[in-house]
Amino acid sequence: MSAVRTRANQAIKKGDLVKVISGKEKGKTGKVLRILSAKDRVVIENLNMIKRHTKPTASNRQGGIVQEEGSIHLSNVASVGEAPKVTKATPKAKMAVASKKKKEAKAV
Repeated sequence: MSAVRTRANQAIKKGDLVKVISGKEKGKTGKVLRILSAKDRVVIENLNMIKRHTKPTASNRQGGIVQEEGSIHLSNVASVGEAPKVTKATPKAKMAVASKKKKEAKAV
């Protein structure tokens, strides 16, 4: 029985923003969807797209050609930082920021 290799101090985590530094997708950035630690690979959103031919099944009646993200080796990506949690300001977010400013103003 073989043990699965994992990286204890792995710098890249799910949800991080990474940049591809080599390969056909060089220079592109994206968010990490999955980490395949046994193979030292990551799956990045909308990068390294592959076509998979699927047979019709009960859940997928049509079958056909499906596009999905392929994996990229960890050595070919560099961490850019964490992906932003909120990309668009909502009214609640604006109110929270405004209330924090008021509290800071009262405290000072």
